[in-house]
Amino acid sequence: MKRRILALLLSAAMCLTMFGGCAQGNTSSQGAESGSSAQSSNASQGEVSSTDTITVVDHGGNTVEVPKEIDRVAVVGILPFPSVIAMYLGSAEKLVGIPPASKSAAEIGLLGEIFPEILNAETGYTNGSDLNIEELMNLDPDVVFYLAGNDEWKTAMESAGIPCIGVSTSKWDYDVLETYDQWIDLLSQVFPEENKSQEVSDYSKEMYDMIQERVGSLSDEEKKEILFLYQYDDSQIVTSGKHFFGQFWAEAVGGKNAAEEVQADNSNAVINMEQVYTWDPDVVFITNFTAAMPDDLYNNALGNDWSSVKAVKDKAVYKMPLGSYRSFTPGTDTPVTLLWLAQKTYPELFDDIDLTQEVKEYYKDIYGVELTDEQVDRMYNPEAHAAEGTQK
Repeated sequence: MKRRILALLLSAAMCLTMFGGCAQGNTSSQGAESGSSAQSSNASQGEVSSTDTITVVDHGGNTVEVPKEIDRVAVVGILPFPSVIAMYLGSAEKLVGIPPASKSAAEIGLLGEIFPEILNAETGYTNGSDLNIEELMNLDPDVVFYLAGNDEWKTAMESAGIPCIGVSTSKWDYDVLETYDQWIDLLSQVFPEENKSQEVSDYSKEMYDMIQERVGSLSDEEKKEILFLYQYDDSQIVTSGKHFFGQFWAEAVGGKNAAEEVQADNSNAVINMEQVYTWDPDVVFITNFTAAMPDDLYNNALGNDWSSVKAVKDKAVYKMPLGSYRSFTPGTDTPVTLLWLAQKTYPELFDDIDLTQEVKEYYKDIYGVELTDEQVDRMYNPEAHAAEGTQK
């Protein structure tokens, strides 16, 4: 209570603008490093500075003291992060505030079903790109996770006496596996009693290595051209260029990013159909940051003619999984998303792997969550369930 009174004296209502985050629309998440996803899980496991606090080094290199006992957590700007926290802790009860896009993903995906308490989290302090510091203070958070590098938010929260931890989505050059590993490592500093760093790192590395063993012998000519549709509607086509997650995903499954020549950062890689015709991708993956579905390409439903594109002719257009969060970004789905992408890109190389069983074992072994076959099917076939009206 004293902290909130001091905070009210020190800061007024502030709305601050963020440039980044995995949001719907044109705002996007960043993040990752190279494919081995080796984890430095013992690098900084949160030094105990007193009986009441833990010292954490965040992704911005800041040393932050947080309470040893944390009961109230808020997140701003890192849209996949609430789902990672919930899975890591095995509960969303500590999450008192999350961005609206994080909540919508929980509502339409499985996270809200697995941890229904996440649907009670407040969202009014942020719209995903702005922060209302007074509304955040009203939540009385013990700690706030925010987009590393947003110094305005950091200053506002520090002035309000709120411990805040920067989380990076771009520090590891968009390697999705490494970013996921580093997020878990950070959480293992803050919640050391739940440390899952080694298990996550080992599983990610094992999955990556298995895929590399199978695709490693592909010649350059055999590697498939993959196009990611980050957003697609009748007004724009947005892909992943070289400086976004699609580059890592394509290379990690033994393919090529068809849009590698596009140098735009993050989700700003706007393209046109003439470029698509020139690239003529073998496979197209549509993210969950757009409402578009494979049938929209097969039926030319959004104002463009896709009929001559190889992926369309071969019926190799897929909607990405909607699991604990939108799977194009880093998150707890990341290692099994990699397997799913590999299977869809080179089905003949991975036809012996039961994806449903692998996903169920992964979530049970790492996070103690037991999924049903039907739940896994909903995660990995979102277009089918959207057609049935079971997803928004």
